[in-house]
Amino acid sequence: MVARPETPRVLAQELRKQSYQVAPIAIGTNTDPYQPIEKTHEIMRACLQVLSDFNHPVAIVTKGSLIERDIDILSDMATRGLVKVGISVTTLDAEMSRKLEPRAPAPKRRLRMISRLAEAGIPVRIMTSPIIPGLTCHEIEPLLAAGAKAGATAATWVMLRLPLEVSALFREWLDAHVPDRAKRVMGLVREMHGGQDYAADWGRRMRGQGAYADIIAQRFKLASARLGLDQEMSALRCDLFRPPPRPGDQLSLFE
Repeated sequence: MVARPETPRVLAQELRKQSYQVAPIAIGTNTDPYQPIEKTHEIMRACLQVLSDFNHPVAIVTKGSLIERDIDILSDMATRGLVKVGISVTTLDAEMSRKLEPRAPAPKRRLRMISRLAEAGIPVRIMTSPIIPGLTCHEIEPLLAAGAKAGATAATWVMLRLPLEVSALFREWLDAHVPDRAKRVMGLVREMHGGQDYAADWGRRMRGQGAYADIIAQRFKLASARLGLDQEMSALRCDLFRPPPRPGDQLSLFE
């Protein structure tokens, strides 16, 4: 694990550049920002404080319960329309969750995260992702219902993706944990990607294509509408962005 404690300073430096054009920053789309090392280094927290000081919008995706530590900053940003959060919940089955994501919080814990964020006035959506065909696809409706009950106001989904070496690792996992369903799961995966484990076509790689993918999309759409989770979250505000004054800066005569 690598920590980069200089990140908050570099972030503030970049945001102060005259050429910088404000737009929402997405954190957690590739790597969860609330890794265990964050507990001691507090790099994410420091970055959030920088963004708050600059009135900069941010969207966060995580499954880490450590986000609750930063509710004070996030709730303050939420009052200014500067933040929204997505919590991913793959399954409600605690045993399956341990097998899929052994170091991540249990399903009930993630739903509690949604509740705490929502109670603090922070816009939060449940992300039923990835949906694993033939393994967790039967949980779409229960997952969305649990998310709505916890306080989520929107929902999104992503189908399982197996690019490059991830495919081999996942097939090994299937053989080790659910050998009786391995053939069925991979058969559905390939059905959605033109006979391959993965197809990187833009607009299709996140959802797949074909009859099975269409059924999943329709089920998600109907359940989201029934639960009131089919609304877009409010756009984050960019008009409030302003670098805070530094010690020694000359203050403007006009505010």
